[in-house]
Amino acid sequence: MDVYEDFTARTVAALKSLDLVDEQGTPLSAERLDTIVVEPPRDPDHGDLATNAAMVLAKPLGMKPRDLATRLALVLEADDDVASVEVAGPGFINLRLYPAFWHQILADILNEGSRFGQSTGGNGEAVNVEFVSANPTGPMHVGHCRGAVVGDAIAGLLALIGFAVTREYYINDAGVQIDTLARSAHLRYREALGEDIGTIPAGLYPGDYLVPLGQALKAEFGDTLLAMDETQWLPLVRDRAIDAMMELIREDLSALGIVHDVFSSERALQAEGRDRVAEAIDTLRARDLVYVGNLPPPKGRKPDDWEDREQTLFRSTDFGDDSDRALLKSDGSYTYFAADIAYHYDKHLRGFHKMIDVLGADHGGYAKRMKAAVTAISGGSSELEVQFCQLVKLFRAGEPVTMSKRSGEFVTLREVVDEVGSDAVRFMMLYRKADAPLDFDFQAVTEQSKDNPVFYVQYAHARSQSVRRQAAGEASGEIAEIDLDPANLMARDLSALRDSDEQNLIRLLAQWPRIVRIATGVREPHRIAYYLYEVAGAFHALWNKGKELPHFRFINVEEMTTTFARLALVTAVGIVIRSGLAVLGVDAPDEMR
Repeated sequence: MDVYEDFTARTVAALKSLDLVDEQGTPLSAERLDTIVVEPPRDPDHGDLATNAAMVLAKPLGMKPRDLATRLALVLEADDDVASVEVAGPGFINLRLYPAFWHQILADILNEGSRFGQSTGGNGEAVNVEFVSANPTGPMHVGHCRGAVVGDAIAGLLALIGFAVTREYYINDAGVQIDTLARSAHLRYREALGEDIGTIPAGLYPGDYLVPLGQALKAEFGDTLLAMDETQWLPLVRDRAIDAMMELIREDLSALGIVHDVFSSERALQAEGRDRVAEAIDTLRARDLVYVGNLPPPKGRKPDDWEDREQTLFRSTDFGDDSDRALLKSDGSYTYFAADIAYHYDKHLRGFHKMIDVLGADHGGYAKRMKAAVTAISGGSSELEVQFCQLVKLFRAGEPVTMSKRSGEFVTLREVVDEVGSDAVRFMMLYRKADAPLDFDFQAVTEQSKDNPVFYVQYAHARSQSVRRQAAGEASGEIAEIDLDPANLMARDLSALRDSDEQNLIRLLAQWPRIVRIATGVREPHRIAYYLYEVAGAFHALWNKGKELPHFRFINVEEMTTTFARLALVTAVGIVIRSGLAVLGVDAPDEMR
């Protein structure tokens, strides 16, 4: 159960019981009531829950906030679960709930297990989350890593609340960069045949990752490619280079625990007998959204290569963009933007009316034009969201790390994962808001300390399982019988959890559904990482308290009622941390060495 949604509903019911009307004599609308929020108070000393109901509704009702809060408080006080209500400040309402309510929430967590925090809010609606979509010209670098993890976590959150999620990778396998890849591979092919190729020419890809591809081309073609003109060998090498690079990319993503459901090809949009780009442009043209005209030069200094000419343009400004956008180049070929419209049109035709693209920060100017295009091409029935990921800077003990022999230009995703592990990479990539720059220090993420968040959270889960193993071990010693099944623990007397730290931990665990709901709504998986760190801190503190004060230990054979209650709390901690780490794609170890 989501405590905060539950008490929002109770607050709305309390308001309706007051038969309030606005100055026109109209009852409060659903839209007005939707502005009510029930949340944890900023200061836990103020109570268990706080609501802004009086603050947001007083003005439309023509009342003073404190007057409305006082009337509402009288109704809320009659709730069987509410111990006290306080009107604070200009009209906020703070509620304290009886301990028995929180004990029941603990029982609910044990009863629901991994289902705790899940919901059906998505109603099975199809949503397409496209992320990574790196050009298939080499191994993935650490910048791709962040987008991959963020996209995967957003998809995981959406699935948790009931959306039918498709994870998609868009292969940019058309354009100049792919021909450059093919020429680079051909150079390595010549090298495999024994030619001294010397220094890799500027403009080609220098990384050692192309050496195996050159050898594979030799094994398949022998020396026959040498006798061909470039127009003959280029398409052959290009196809094999794309396949090889995509296999490399899939392996890199797999090392990070990421599996896409769909790989879509840019080239396939214009495959023989099917030109989705032309189809998309014709669809826009039929809606009078394509015209031939001239664009003004970019704001500021006119570029030296600026060409004032008639172009085929999309009326992007009709949908909130800053400028109309070109669909055809001067040579008559499609622009990148036209191909991107066709790709999203294809997603629309596949039944995705909700699309999310996770992009690097260098695509900042892309969002407005692409959102405009999706609205236009779908007739307003599909919606695109764009989530941005900022750059990642690598450090080792505070010193920058910038180069990789394997790539020749950058540190690869695989090198980072191989050194520190997938769990550390995924958690730390999510431990900061995606649109904020991230510093990743190899040394810091492998330390076994509170300052290393991934270790701190995983250790909390391992510690919870250690307590359960210890209890099971005691069952064969001083304790005659102990059943650690959650169904048994939830049926025990949980009222023994009277200590303030124990009760605060229960309240914190109860926030999990709310955290999931908010993180999903704003597409911010870092909120999950922050929350897990907070839960881990509260649990470690309780464990340390028992270490210092024996009567606070989780297992006390002299007081089995309290022992069972505390084992119920420990088990619930494990359930919530395990669920949260699963969303982040991070392992929840039962023990750590």
